[in-house]
Amino acid sequence: MTEITPFSERVRLSLRETLLDAAAELLAQHGFAGLRMVDVATSAGVSRQTVYNEFGSKAALVDAVVLRTLSEFLDGTEALWRATTAVADSLRATVEYTVRHGRENRLVAAVLGGAQAEDLLPLLTTRAEPVFRHSIDQVSHHLTERIPALPPERAALLAESIVRLSISHMLLPGGTPGEAADAVCSVVLPAIEAHS
Repeated sequence: MTEITPFSERVRLSLRETLLDAAAELLAQHGFAGLRMVDVATSAGVSRQTVYNEFGSKAALVDAVVLRTLSEFLDGTEALWRATTAVADSLRATVEYTVRHGRENRLVAAVLGGAQAEDLLPLLTTRAEPVFRHSIDQVSHHLTERIPALPPERAALLAESIVRLSISHMLLPGGTPGEAADAVCSVVLPAIEAHS
């Protein structure tokens, strides 16, 4: 039986998404320091108090934008893990997707090289713990699921390497997303295949 979300909850979720859309756009344009709650409110067509009621602070709003952006990446990579059976194919597809989507996403592109890059870069470096943790957990889960002989601590180490290398290829692009995926695979696949 499908659970029906109450109307008031759907309205609140819609408002939250509208506020997150506005904040993501403004972050890409102005960076963290230039983001003003009043501008988010104006862009979303609500009062500034509504933004504060929903998120509490600018930092919490930015964290919510980051987590929503991360969920887009995780949803995309999860679909690729499920659509492929060979670990090598899954790994290549997810790294290529991550690098390509990172370069195409307006907010991530601003973090990587926009006018506000220095202001936003901590979202992928010193304040990136949520990004890394969720991504590493996802990759580690799929590695241990697909390769039962792979010890969990080894899977976690390989997953961390995959995620860090993928983000590195996003931060410092040296080729196409496909070339980035090939490079990551050439480093980690031999270690993975040793347990297959």
